[in-house]
Amino acid sequence: MSLSYYWSKEFIGNRPFLWLLLICNVLGTIYGYIWYGHQISDTVTRGQYWQVIFVPDSPTASLFFSIAILLLLYPPRTALGAMVQQWIEALAVVTSVKYGIWAVAIIFAGQAQGDVLVWQDWMLVVSHTAMAVEALLFVRLFHYRWTALAGAIAWTFLNDTVDYSFGVFPWLPGQLYDDLSAVELFTYLLTLFSGLAAWLSRKYALPKSSM
Repeated sequence: MSLSYYWSKEFIGNRPFLWLLLICNVLGTIYGYIWYGHQISDTVTRGQYWQVIFVPDSPTASLFFSIAILLLLYPPRTALGAMVQQWIEALAVVTSVKYGIWAVAIIFAGQAQGDVLVWQDWMLVVSHTAMAVEALLFVRLFHYRWTALAGAIAWTFLNDTVDYSFGVFPWLPGQLYDDLSAVELFTYLLTLFSGLAAWLSRKYALPKSSM
């Protein structure tokens, strides 16, 4: 059996593997929300309740991906359900690619300016890299169209805007706060890149008529 089999549609689409991936992503999502606990609490303490949904970026991306996997295991049987599935899948791909790359880039940018990496940082590098990779791999099994993708990109831009307009962006290594404008620009550009990656990977995963 060739190594290519392990990232083929046949392998990643089989139910035992989907269940394993779902369990891993659910556990990662729970851990991610715990990780953001102090920042969520701080946002609530300041009375900015409506901003709470925009605080935990990576675990929300993982949540979207978990729901997308669950919908592959149990496909919706109504038109409304199929439409919701498309939106969840598009959000899963755009946000997982975006925040997967973002977290890794920020960790190493902090290190480049003197931050000392600990084992949690390396764990985050591995887990966030996996987020981006798995999202692009699963595009072949997803069903989203350009309308859902446009909505996912718009939502991610809204998240960026709230993050940097109201200061609820993920806490950064201390060395990067004097480069906040550059981090903000990188974040917006990464949303564009992630949307483009989601579109191109979907475009070449299916015949043009499917888009």
